[in-house]
Parts: sequence; C-alpha cells; structure tokens
Amino acid sequence: MDAFSRYNQLKQEINAHNHRYHVLDNPIISDVEYDRLLVELRQIESEHPDWVTPDSPTQRAGAVASDKFEKVKHPRPILSLANAFGAADARTWYERIRKLDDRVERAKFTVEPKIDGLSVVLHYRDGVFVQGATRGDGEIGEDITANLRTVRAIPLQIPVDSGQWTASSGQKPVSSEQLSLFGGAEENYQLPIPNYLVVRGEVFINNKEFERLNTRLAENGEKTYMNPRNAAAGSLRQLSPAITATRPLTILVYQVVYWENEAQKNPDILYPPGSQWELLQWLKSLGFPVTDVARRFDALDEAISYTETWDEGRDNLGYEADGMVIKLDDLGMALELGFVGKDPRGAIAFKFPAREVTTTLLNIEVDVGRTGVLTPKAVLEAVEIGGVIVRNATLHNFDYIAEKDIRIGDRVLVKRAGEVIPYIIGPVTDARGGAETIYIPPQTCPACGQAVEHFEGEVAWYCVNAACPAQLVRNLEHFVSRGAMDINGLGIKIVEQLIAIGLVRDVADLYTLTREQLLALEGFANKKADNLLAAIAESKTQPLNRLIIALGIHGVGEVAAGDLARHFSSLDDLSETSAADLESIEGFGPNTAAAIVDWFARPANQNLLQKLKENNVWPVSIPSTFNLQPSNLPFSGLTFVVTGTLPTLSREGVKEFIEAQGGKVTDSVSKKTSYLVLGENPGSKHDKALSLGVPILDEDGLKKLAGQ
Repeated sequence: MDAFSRYNQLKQEINAHNHRYHVLDNPIISDVEYDRLLVELRQIESEHPDWVTPDSPTQRAGAVASDKFEKVKHPRPILSLANAFGAADARTWYERIRKLDDRVERAKFTVEPKIDGLSVVLHYRDGVFVQGATRGDGEIGEDITANLRTVRAIPLQIPVDSGQWTASSGQKPVSSEQLSLFGGAEENYQLPIPNYLVVRGEVFINNKEFERLNTRLAENGEKTYMNPRNAAAGSLRQLSPAITATRPLTILVYQVVYWENEAQKNPDILYPPGSQWELLQWLKSLGFPVTDVARRFDALDEAISYTETWDEGRDNLGYEADGMVIKLDDLGMALELGFVGKDPRGAIAFKFPAREVTTTLLNIEVDVGRTGVLTPKAVLEAVEIGGVIVRNATLHNFDYIAEKDIRIGDRVLVKRAGEVIPYIIGPVTDARGGAETIYIPPQTCPACGQAVEHFEGEVAWYCVNAACPAQLVRNLEHFVSRGAMDINGLGIKIVEQLIAIGLVRDVADLYTLTREQLLALEGFANKKADNLLAAIAESKTQPLNRLIIALGIHGVGEVAAGDLARHFSSLDDLSETSAADLESIEGFGPNTAAAIVDWFARPANQNLLQKLKENNVWPVSIPSTFNLQPSNLPFSGLTFVVTGTLPTLSREGVKEFIEAQGGKVTDSVSKKTSYLVLGENPGSKHDKALSLGVPILDEDGLKKLAGQ
C-alpha cells in the first residue's frame, strides 16, 4: 500500500475508533493501540504536511457529539494533549518549546495525574451550576447537565462555604496557609467569584467502587463494564438521570476554561491565579475537588523523576490513570506558546507503559495444580504490555469464562499490572466475526485422563487421582508431612529426586524403596539411607486418622479425619460407606461426603490403597487417643469450637485438654456446638456464636466446667 492510501486508511480507522470511544463508549482497541495508530498518522503528516486535511484526527480533540443529547458549543476549544512515551520524549518537548520562548529555561512545572475518565465542562453563573457538557469534538459537546447534577462531588453552588463568599459581593479572607500556596500578596487573592465561570474536570469511578458496581450489575443480570473508564462514560451518558444517580461517580477539576467578570477590567487583580499550581489551590478554595498528588517543581528533571515514581505506584491512586501531565506552571506563558493542531504546547501527557491491550485468544489450555485444581490458561497472539511480551494469561476459573462469555478466537482485553500475572478482563464482543467458538470445560484431567470432580457451590474443578503425575510432588510432600505420616528426613528435594528418576510413581512406592536405590541418589551415604528407611518403616505404625489425612481427600482435614477414625475401624470400612452415612456424622456436609465417596470409588485410588495394604500400611485399630471416652467424663457428648489466643493453652493444648475430658473439638460453629472457647483477637466464629446463641467460655470457664 502506498503512503497516501495508508494515510487515508489511518484517518478512517482513527475516526471510527474516536466515534466508538467518545460517542458509543464501546472501544474495541486499547489506548496503547490507538496511540500507535496516531503516532503513525503524525509521522506521515510530518513527512507530507500538504496532505493534512481538516478531517484528520490530529486536527480535532475527540468525536462528534451524539444525537441522543442536546448540543453545547464550548466557550473555548476543549483540547487534548500530545503524548510523551518516556523521559526522552518529555525532554524533546521541552527543547521544542524552549526554542520558541527562552523564558522556558526558568520556568516551573506542575505535575498532575492523567485520569482515565470522561472529560466534562461545568458552567457556573453567579456561583450556581447551570450547565454541564461532555468534551465531544472539542468544539461542541453533549448537554448532560441533569446527569452531572447527580454527581455529589460536583458543587451545585460556589463557594461551597457560602458564609465566607457570595457571588455578588463577597471577598473571602485568605489564610496564611493559602497565601503560601498562592505565593502572592493578600490583596491580590481576595478575589470575587466570576459572574460566569467555566471549569473543566475528569469524571471517573474509583477502582473499588467499580468492582462493587460490576458485582451489583452482574447479580441483577445486567451488562457489566470492562473497565472504570467505560463505566464512568456509560453512566454519565444515560438517558435517565435516575440511573446515573445510582453510579458511584466522582470528579477532579483542574482547569478554568473561561470566565467573565468586572474584575477583568482591574489590572491589579490576578484573576484567575496566573499559575497552574495556584489555580488548583484557588479551585479547591471554591469547593471543587482537586487532586492531592499534584506537585510543583523548579526544573523539568525533577518533574520527570516525580512522574516516573507513579508508574509503579499508580495503584496507590485508587483510580485508573494512564500517565501524568507535566504543565508549564506559568499559565500566561503556556497560552502565549499557542497550539500545534489540537495540542497546546504548554503541557505534555507523560504516558505510563500500557497495562491493558487487546489481542486474539488463540486457545484455552488447562493446567493441573499441585492441589489438583484445574486452572484454565489463555493462549494469546503475542502482544506487548508494559515492555513485556505476553503470550499467556490467566482466565481465573471455568465459571469466569462462562460468565464473561469468553470464546476461542475472541478479541480480548488483557491487563497486566506490576508483577501480577496477566489476566483476561473480557471479550470485545463487537469485534466478533462469527468464527469464535464457545469453550466447554474438560470432563477429564489433561494430565492423567481421570474424570474430574466439581462440587455444587464451589468454583474449582478437581482431579482427585492420588497418582496424577501433575500432583505427585505435592501429594508426596503432603503424605510425608508432620501432620500426616511424619516421615522424618524426606524433604521436598529428595521427593523430587525420587520422582525424577522414576523410583516413585505414587505414595505407596515409598514403601518399596531399597538401600541400594537410595545410595544411588546424589547426597546419600549409608547412614542417611538407613535413617530414611527407618523413618519410612516407622510411619507404618501411624494411626488411622493420620493415614486418612495423608491421603489428601478434598475437604478432609485433621478434625474430619479424627471423626472418620472414630466411626470406621479401617479404610476397608470407610471405602464401603455411603454419602448418607457420612452426612449423619456431625460436621459432614453433602460436598465433603460426596468427595469421600468419590475418592474411594476411583479405580486409580483403589489401586493405591491395595499397594499400601500389600506393604502393611493399613492401620485397623483405633488408637488410644481416639478411643471413645467413658460417658462419665465431664465433657462427654459436648462439642467445642476454639477461637482466638488463650492465656496459657496453645491451640493444640486446648484441643488435647478437651479431648482428655471426653469432649470433641470442631472447626466451625453450628447449632450443635455446645460451647465456644474464646481467646484474644477472635475471628468471625465469635460473631456466629453470638448469632446462634452458643454459650461462650474463656480459659478459666473451660477449666471450671471440667471441675478444675
């Protein structure tokens, strides 16, 4: 394609994207991709200035106003800014304006966040808010006054403190603090409010409020927003102000667009303040919300350094910002420097590396974690995000894919923040061409081919095959841990060695290891090999509850394993039980019962149990610490839950104390709980006990109940 054809194609594409972004609030490319198109267009125009036409995107600020709203002509053009993609670009901008005006060498600079929201223009007459509009194409915007009235951060009358100021008469006393901010004499800043004042600000939604909004919309079955900017724009441009009023919109104001007042004729009154830094303080004194992270600097390098600190720190802002704006602090100088196309020369937008881009979802693969959880992974067409080439991203879970209707072949929005793993925000549905395919979660584990398990009410899907190769390291690590079979000397590095050379393919293979096999491993000598074999042999004497824990059945921890060991004399008995029988045991719900029955029903797990039995790892009698206690013990038939830190008893100590008195300790509070034992810094169990009317004891009360 020749340069002129490419130029016209770029103009058409960018204008279309402007329309989607500014009018439809439904972009299909990210900001960084838009910026790349615009940079290419500018390059062509710099090489062929005679090609530039009035319809070029470089000659306008936004897009044509929507027909949904009345049109508003701005009193002055509402322009956007040229971009700097790093310190070198910012210094190039500085050198360019320094050549135009040597006063720039002595200039100060004010730095403010570049908020990713919707630019609005607010009109005040005699201090009363009378009209509000979108930026539109920079010349004409949309009248959204009724919607803006619902944004509580926008003052409907200025100054907000009407006792000190009035639009018609008032002079406002200026404090010494304000004087230091303004850097001027008191008489110069006792300013009347203009009869007509037009200011500009950015409407946005804080990140936490955005998450709450999307959650609420999803619960109501309504369309959710892909990012806070779209949410703010979509909320402001509702046809019903009642809907806008339910949205958590806020605003920061940063510019005076226009003003009229008799004070204009008085040359002794600086009105409005002549510097950007002082202007922000003056706007704040009127009651407008302004940023609290703006700073003024004596030199450009200081401004750049401050800007760069916000690249990694932008999450601390609490709202989305795609950069910082570096402005000449002297507003008069900035105005005299004029404009280039739609860009004022006196300021530059220092853009952060992109965190959100769009790319194509090529496929969805599934990883099996060390706990057996299946996690979907997006395979992407390679794309750069923040200087990193990204080819994969997380999709969280299978429910997330279904809720977002993410399809293979979709154009998707990908986000990467800091060191966080890139993730898919959602599909760009308007970019679909019909060839995309709906994703169906796997019914079998991709690592071992066994059927996967999914419990009602849970997000995760599991592979529960104890011999699954994807989980083997984790399963072995858990099996030999202190709370399970307690095989001393068998650490993670040795486990990995045994698996790597094929000596261990499941946990039962530990009991077939020989001295010769261990001596062949790096780091093993006679004594180390003998000690490990002795520890493995000793583990065969562990009681039934410890073996149940070691098997790693989903939902079965220490308490549940102890309960099962009380009710079943061996794994033979447990493997033959039904879900209904298990649910009759206190504390066992349908999901845990189903997980146990399903685990024992798996052929691979049955093979594992058979190997354990053949190697005499098969406790068949309940150990003494788990024998049913005599009915005459103080706590016989009572169930306790412990929360918080007790004065003298550790968590394990209080458990042993209760069990020695014939009682039972469980993890969760229910109507069947006899007592809650309360220590310092309790958790939510305390609140639940109060709501259910469960009696509460402290440590002394527990001992008194035991007769001590």
